[in-house]
Amino acid sequence: MTERVVTVDLAGVTDKAGLMDRCARALDLPEWFGRNWDALADSLGDHALWPEGAVEAGLLIVVRHWQGYARARPEEWRTAREVFAEAADHTPALSVALALGGTS
Repeated sequence: MTERVVTVDLAGVTDKAGLMDRCARALDLPEWFGRNWDALADSLGDHALWPEGAVEAGLLIVVRHWQGYARARPEEWRTAREVFAEAADHTPALSVALALGGTS
């Protein structure tokens, strides 16, 4: 079975609200998603919210065009990286990759 890939495109995102909106949309999170760091961490680790077949095959989240957000909000970006890294560390079927390039 092929790993499921979800792309979170952060092009144009310059704040936490934008990041949360893009994550919610890309991951198809429910309307009750809290749009805060704890809610994002919980959602990433909750297999019930993953795309169909991702638990068995694995889930790869690719974060693209993150550099503008990282420059605009370095502290928030540091927190976002920590949330993604901890979720991947605690959820064996989850991988998160930061795409290089696409900085323009």
